[in-house]
Amino acid sequence: MKFDELDEKMRVFETAHDLCVLPGVFMVARIDGRGFTRLTKEVHAFESPFDVRVRDLMVATTGHLMDCGFRVVYGYTQSDEISLLFHPDEDTFGRKTRKLNSILAGEASAKFSLLLGDLAVFDCRICELPNAGLVRDYFRWRSEDAVRNALNAHCYWSLRREGKGVAEATNTLMRLSVAEKNELLFQRGVNFNDLPNWQKRGTGLYRETYAKEARNPKTGETVLAERRRLKVDYELPMKDAYDAFILALLEGVAHGAPAGAGGP
Repeated sequence: MKFDELDEKMRVFETAHDLCVLPGVFMVARIDGRGFTRLTKEVHAFESPFDVRVRDLMVATTGHLMDCGFRVVYGYTQSDEISLLFHPDEDTFGRKTRKLNSILAGEASAKFSLLLGDLAVFDCRICELPNAGLVRDYFRWRSEDAVRNALNAHCYWSLRREGKGVAEATNTLMRLSVAEKNELLFQRGVNFNDLPNWQKRGTGLYRETYAKEARNPKTGETVLAERRRLKVDYELPMKDAYDAFILALLEGVAHGAPAGAGGP
């Protein structure tokens, strides 16, 4: 059998179950760390429940994913997860989910591992969202999950520092309401509202336009030129204001602004 015939015959088995995201459907990739509790709390013993060094590793990894060959409008990270909103016209690899999942997981794993100096692994899944309203709801969901995670994490580690074991601290929190968890922290000198916003809301990355002084090569005059840069936002809005922020990103793209435009 000639190679071309063999190649055509065997590729059927490799691609038979390829799934592609339909044109016009929004794509969001969610990339999650595997075994990060052990990696960051036991192997490397970062500060609990949050360590700015881990935050910075996740932000740097998110920035890398936004500049590794895909058109990404918005990157969001909280805890050990990253969400990437693609430009609606992104069609790299024909929008094949297996290619997007494998490449993004690989890129995230490689970048974080290099930064950490140790092996770190991420998985990835593609969320297919038919309209802008669901994109808004997706990021509202992840934002509110960040709040829940932050409250639970601060309570859990407060109890652990008092000598409670894993099971006892976990069982204690399962019986408490949100108000009771806030009170638990308050009794230990922690006002949840005063904690850094990046811990409670996550961190956003998007491209913004800014003015930079430049010299006109013909006249020699100093002029202001528009440039683009990746902004890291540690003070994201919350609730309805965050909804409006996400919709503004999408509106900016819909009106022809470069990927990432339309932020606050």
